[in-house]
Amino acid sequence: MADFLIHPAADEGATRRPFVEVAVVMRRVRIDNRWQPWRWVLADVVPHEESFGTQPRLLLKDEREERWLHPGFRVELFLGDAEGYYLNVTTQLPCFWVVWRIEEEAVLADEPIAVPQTVTLSYHDAGRWLDAQETVEQVPAPPDVVQWLQQFVDQNYVLEAKRRQRPQSFKPLQDRFGNPARVSTEKKFGGPDHG
Repeated sequence: MADFLIHPAADEGATRRPFVEVAVVMRRVRIDNRWQPWRWVLADVVPHEESFGTQPRLLLKDEREERWLHPGFRVELFLGDAEGYYLNVTTQLPCFWVVWRIEEEAVLADEPIAVPQTVTLSYHDAGRWLDAQETVEQVPAPPDVVQWLQQFVDQNYVLEAKRRQRPQSFKPLQDRFGNPARVSTEKKFGGPDHG
């Protein structure tokens, strides 16, 4: 398998961000279900090659599965999302996230197929898409992409120091054992003669 071709940011300005070009492989698999005999899943994210062209194409079709190649996705790294990349690269298994949708009408094949919409390495992007109820799947990122992402994070992300959280006034006070705490302005020591 070919390595991913990493493109650095342009030195002369901030208009070009570092990026990697990828292609997405979607897979339709047969399932044992009377109402829905097929299911679409993300199969892989692979390095884009010129020979892939620019249009999706069928790679494999038999009675058990179909595989479609969707070329030409650019995964850019944005300075403003350095924390999202940090959250990805510090997990046990850093990954690519892919948002995909089923075609509303069959355009690429006889039946509607799953079409990737975008690819990212940002934990925040994936979370926003999931919150928007999009279909988001992930595949592990290869070592060369993880190393590139780690270098970007090392150069551009500053981990903020954790601040002590102040008690919130609407929450009941508790002592260190978890029991309700009481606050009183009443003087308890010194007797009535002591001011």
